[in-house]
Amino acid sequence: MNFYIDVIIPLAINNTFTYAISQEEYDLLQPGMRVAVPFGKSKIYTGIVAKIHQQHPEIYTPKFIETILDQSPIVSKLQLAFWEWISSYYLCSLGEVMRAALPGIFLLESETVIQRNNQHDTIELANQLSDEQFLVLEALEKQSQLKIKEVGQLLGKKNVLPILQEMAQKKYILLEQEIFEQYKPKLIKYIRLSESYENPQAMNAMLEELGRAHKQKEIVMQFFTLKAQSNKPISRKKLKEKAQASDASLNALVDKGFLEEYTLQIDRVKNQNQIAQQLIDLSAEQQAALNQIEANFKASKPVLFHGITSSGKTEVYMKLIDKQVKKGKQVLFLVPEIALTTQLIKRLEAYFGQEVMVYHSKYSQQERFETYLHIYNQTKGKIIVGTRSALLLPFQDLGLILVDESHENSFKQLNPAPRYQARDAAVVLSHLCKASIVLGTATPSIESYYNAQRDKYALVSLKKRYGQVIPPEIHLINLKEKYKRNQMKGHFSDVLIEAIEQTILAGKQVILFQNRRGYSPTLECHTCGHSPHCPNCDVSLTFHKHNNSLRCHYCGYHIAMQKACMACGSSEVSTKGFGTEQIETELNTLLPKARVARMDLDTTRGKNAYDKILDKFEQHSIDILVGTQMLTKGLDFRNVDLVGVMNADNLLNFPDFRAHERSFQMLVQVAGRAGRTAKQGKVLIQTFNPHHQILQQVTTNSYEDMFKEQVYERKNFKYPPFYRLIKITCKQRDYNAVEEASLWLSEALRQGLRDNVLGPEFPAVARVRNEYRKNIIVKIPMNYSVKKTKDFILKVKKSYESIGKFRKVKLTIDVDPV
Repeated sequence: MNFYIDVIIPLAINNTFTYAISQEEYDLLQPGMRVAVPFGKSKIYTGIVAKIHQQHPEIYTPKFIETILDQSPIVSKLQLAFWEWISSYYLCSLGEVMRAALPGIFLLESETVIQRNNQHDTIELANQLSDEQFLVLEALEKQSQLKIKEVGQLLGKKNVLPILQEMAQKKYILLEQEIFEQYKPKLIKYIRLSESYENPQAMNAMLEELGRAHKQKEIVMQFFTLKAQSNKPISRKKLKEKAQASDASLNALVDKGFLEEYTLQIDRVKNQNQIAQQLIDLSAEQQAALNQIEANFKASKPVLFHGITSSGKTEVYMKLIDKQVKKGKQVLFLVPEIALTTQLIKRLEAYFGQEVMVYHSKYSQQERFETYLHIYNQTKGKIIVGTRSALLLPFQDLGLILVDESHENSFKQLNPAPRYQARDAAVVLSHLCKASIVLGTATPSIESYYNAQRDKYALVSLKKRYGQVIPPEIHLINLKEKYKRNQMKGHFSDVLIEAIEQTILAGKQVILFQNRRGYSPTLECHTCGHSPHCPNCDVSLTFHKHNNSLRCHYCGYHIAMQKACMACGSSEVSTKGFGTEQIETELNTLLPKARVARMDLDTTRGKNAYDKILDKFEQHSIDILVGTQMLTKGLDFRNVDLVGVMNADNLLNFPDFRAHERSFQMLVQVAGRAGRTAKQGKVLIQTFNPHHQILQQVTTNSYEDMFKEQVYERKNFKYPPFYRLIKITCKQRDYNAVEEASLWLSEALRQGLRDNVLGPEFPAVARVRNEYRKNIIVKIPMNYSVKKTKDFILKVKKSYESIGKFRKVKLTIDVDPV
């Protein structure tokens, strides 16, 4: 009897692949376990068993698997079902979903190992070998095996595969695949007293023997001190620091047998052990909202929790979490930015202690691996706080999903595939797990609010700030008038500078928002008008003053700041526009006594960079915090009285149908950081167009008015929520190839979808990393079958890929693009 398994390979290939297994393997294997499988001519990949069966594949003869890598599944059946939904809905392969879901350490890949074929003698073959081949064989005489990278270094070449392939065909060498386990447990060295010296007499004898070895004696005395202070194991590193000793002195004590060194495996996932159990007092409005949410849970409806900024949504979340944890259920708390996890974790840990775990992209592969296993085995932490990738973790008993700031674009994965929207996928996951879900936000997305209006979601509102705190007063500053009257200092109006000075004098703090990093987005020559552009992308280079460089924010290309024009040689060059770095520089000049800090992508690259900046701001070591949109979301600063928006117009004038919705959301969110305690805060928004409808709605926080306007426009112009969108992008370095491929594709799509296909058109930035790109938008009306439309797109894609000249043009499909 024959046995087979269907395996998911972590590649962008649509199918699963069938492999043969033995009777013993059949008895051992379960869906969700990892197996090492041969793929192609020589590669070995880690695959996940999707199905076990006895049906022989019709098209090919299956290969046997290499080895089984797990004793039990690491992916649950529910996870596999969720992967299949993501693959189907977002038109990507199961392999791409697998690669996104599993920490890289799980995905072992093979390394080609070169060994010498001992049937041949190198001297005899000398005349038949090229110089490079002779060098390889000579090196293999000195060591038993080489890796491809080592051969490349030996020959001074990047591509050595043709040489090795020829040698393998002539049987001079043997090529084998070796699988490497990537996970390395964290091992810490500890010191303890040798058993023979634990009694008092032996201790005294040891100290007498160390009479003249003062450094060694100091180490022993410090060891006794640390031991008296705590019962915990004493690490080698800590003992060295306390005794201010060298490795040689410590090693001498170990060699003499006075101390012993031992190693312990340490968990990288750290939890707060102490719970400062504090009562959560809900206001009458919060309690009413909590009751409404729980009533809707019983009806198994997703809940859209629309609470204005500072209304106390987090306290309601904590009450909901508390009830789930007491039932022994797992809770997933999704946030859009890593910056948001800092404050949130402190609040959750203060109440739930070691039940809180964190998962996001700043964690190392080792930490993600350990977190993944803890969640799968339920060995640590019931509450998982994370960004969108946390949605793909292996939950066993999920009771509640909370999506905070659910309107945020950061919940959408852009590259690589799967290009999923975590907010929408979370609703599906909650259905699969039979868990409750809350989408919390002060400014719901148009789509979510529309779903609530149609009774698809339950709507729960919280319209008062916690503690009867008054919402901030919002003023618009007309930059056109200020420039005309010469009332500007750099990019600051007189009103904004005066407000900042008064706020700092009152001992309060300021947040300044500018949604562009760097010093200046453009460098321009006054003589010829030339502006340095990135050679790889169709964008100008941004000036960064801190390292005096011009940098591309798309591909990372950078050059030194130019003192003269690169086109005409003129020294009359200056910067145009401004970013967070220029705001920081101007503030240091205008207010030299103020303590200014900046929070953007440039200053938060490290793992703990967010924590350090936010901690300093909370401890009032910073007076003014300048930042990009990562400052606008859900952060709670009790001492901020003033928020300034440097320029609202670049948000409003963005070429996108969602620009006005996003502008409203961002400005309302950043305004919500002001006046979160008894005193009313102030928000100043600088703009050249103070009469713009969106800005007027922001000043009165009229979400419903904005919603009605936007829905009316979206209906007229056939955009979500009335039409579904699918964006198809053609990418290639050859301009003509992209043109031809995109035209063929759009015409093929029009055969079945007619006027619902727009394009092909170049996006605002047509070339990125030397690849030209053209977009085609497919609009799916409400009365069309989404599944049939997607099936038709996949059918056209298959035809497209079968045409030889189009194979080099990459195709990406983005369902529900942002």
